[in-house]
Amino acid sequence: MPTVELRIESLAAGGDGVARSDGLVVFVPRSAPGDVGDADVRVKRNSRFARAELRSLRVVSEDRVEARCRHYTRDRCGGCQLQHISYTAQLEAKARIIGDAFERLGKLAVGAIRVRPSALQWKYRRKLTLALRHRETRNGTERIAGLRPFDDPASVFSLEECPITNDAVLNIWRAILRADSLLPDAPSMRGAVRVDGSAATFHLEGGASWPAFETFMSAVPELNEVWWSPARGTRQLMTDSDRRVDSGASFLQVNAIVAAELQRYVVERAMTYVPKHVIDAYSGIGEVASLLADAGVHITAIELDADAAAACGRRLPSGSCAIAGRVEEVLPRVLPADVVLLNPPRAGIDQKVCVMLESVREVVRSVIYTSCDPATLARDVSRLPGYRVARVEAFDMFPQTAHVEIVCELVPGGE
Repeated sequence: MPTVELRIESLAAGGDGVARSDGLVVFVPRSAPGDVGDADVRVKRNSRFARAELRSLRVVSEDRVEARCRHYTRDRCGGCQLQHISYTAQLEAKARIIGDAFERLGKLAVGAIRVRPSALQWKYRRKLTLALRHRETRNGTERIAGLRPFDDPASVFSLEECPITNDAVLNIWRAILRADSLLPDAPSMRGAVRVDGSAATFHLEGGASWPAFETFMSAVPELNEVWWSPARGTRQLMTDSDRRVDSGASFLQVNAIVAAELQRYVVERAMTYVPKHVIDAYSGIGEVASLLADAGVHITAIELDADAAAACGRRLPSGSCAIAGRVEEVLPRVLPADVVLLNPPRAGIDQKVCVMLESVREVVRSVIYTSCDPATLARDVSRLPGYRVARVEAFDMFPQTAHVEIVCELVPGGE
């Protein structure tokens, strides 16, 4: 494992710094552009890439700041990637990452990209998922709840704080852990707490039985809804139906303020085309679809998750509809439309969707594509040669992390 001097040139999509040494691209976690330091380099055989760990800094980047969270440095927490970089530099890096993805993967030049900052840089998350593990101590077995180091995903450290998560979520987690003896007795589980307004939901995965559930609910009265997925069996709603939160709550973005800003932006851009019919593909619970419907637009929403599609349908007026199914299977039945909205999972859209959109480009006025992954967005846009990029706008949904939300507006006229 040689130690070499590295100069960090930029940040990669995952948040690692990028350096070069002996013809290799070297990825260096927890580094900042402008850093110069000594690093231990690990090279896999027959690879053009290497990974390295900084041991000391000779030149400290002017973008470096002290991380706010003790776990970020002490435990090498993998939840955040950019706490050691100033917020201005985070936004600049994300803009470059998006532009590089379009240029390198999509062979497209999209010009300067603005990343809209988050109003909250801390305490913005309204959901927190933790690993639950048994740990042997001098006094016997205890349960810890925590996250994983970025360089050791098999292990879990006990979480004491999380500065990017709001206090309501953390307080409910603390109440759950005070009642941890009432949870299923299993060496390894996973739990997620989500708070939306005054409604709190807890999802627990793992364990064979939960005999103390009623006592647990008495101990944590803040919870409105509890779902349990046992190690063997299907997910089940444990709380009474009259306490149930909307079934589509899991589709809500973790940063409520930026999510609302992004949704308003998509609606504003769609309305500039004066649409009569909009297809909202991958609609979730219909937050954008309902806003467009309120503006008098006929909406056809498509969503794979049946519960979310039903929740979306309940928000739409008569004449609009939400269809549960795969976009690539439903889209041929509902095209054409004036505007098509796309908001797929990280993997992007199916090639069949690209073919269908190409076939209707003479009647579609715009395709507005929202993505959480610059690489898959650039790839998918390159598969739509009959359209050109009219506008790209990004939103910093996840400050202190390498993630970013992008809205790419396409109009017919490519090739």
